[in-house]
Amino acid sequence: MADKRPALVRELTWRLEAFAFDLISGFLRLWPTDVASAFGAWLVGTLGPLTPVQRTVDRNLRIAFPDMGAAERRRIGRASWAEAGRTFAVLPLMDRLTESNGRVEVVGREHLEEAVAKHIPTIFFSGHFSNYEIMAAVVVQAGIEGFLTYRATNNPYFDARIIESRRRYGVKLFSAKGIASARELSKTLAKGDSIGIMVDQKFSFGVSAPFFGQRAPTNPGPVRLALGADARIQPMSVTRLKGARYRMTFYEPYYLEQTGNRDADVEAGVKRVTSFIEERVRERPDEYFWQHRRWADEVYAALKD
Repeated sequence: MADKRPALVRELTWRLEAFAFDLISGFLRLWPTDVASAFGAWLVGTLGPLTPVQRTVDRNLRIAFPDMGAAERRRIGRASWAEAGRTFAVLPLMDRLTESNGRVEVVGREHLEEAVAKHIPTIFFSGHFSNYEIMAAVVVQAGIEGFLTYRATNNPYFDARIIESRRRYGVKLFSAKGIASARELSKTLAKGDSIGIMVDQKFSFGVSAPFFGQRAPTNPGPVRLALGADARIQPMSVTRLKGARYRMTFYEPYYLEQTGNRDADVEAGVKRVTSFIEERVRERPDEYFWQHRRWADEVYAALKD
């Protein structure tokens, strides 16, 4: 959606947002890591439920867990806000969250090591679980070459700070949009390099895949790329253990089946990755990012508010 604010107002707002980000980041870096994490959980866990986005959280949880009691859904919603706060608060401190200092443990490392040793073109995929930044950091620090795709923010100054903050721990961001971007990503895989992508956001022109039993338009791009390059699919997730300590898990990798019917193969691949996301969400619903609209518009329209 186009930004309709006057140019001067838009520019001033963007610069103020970037300044606030710099101020908060510098402030948080003065604190011990666990203290910053707890502060973020308290702040966002307190303020988040008071914002208009809380309605989206409530509706998402009703769609995903229609038989769950209202009190439990409220508890999960509050926990989700707190988890989002922890992730935001430690973003400026990501250089402190490493395996070497015991803040990250890795399960399934052999899959990552094989991809590095054999230079296997791989699509690493996951969803917005807990501190999802951990996943990209572990992958690139293991020696994987490639890009992490992301959705650029509207504020170019804020976006530049995001790119720079992630570059400090080795992550190269790539805003994947349009045919030219798809070609660039295909070239990356053809060279034997890899791509990291989140697959749990609504994609208006995507493939319809069941997510908690309801229709969820899903980006078919990663699956199409994997089929086109015969790249390996590597599912992964992250969970929080305690405070600002995390467990990163690499699951069994696989190659997508190619039957000769490309449309059917894409649909099957999209359903498989979406099923993986649902399984992980069901395991730890408190740590999932419920703040974005995931399902088709008609699913929300069918809710009785």
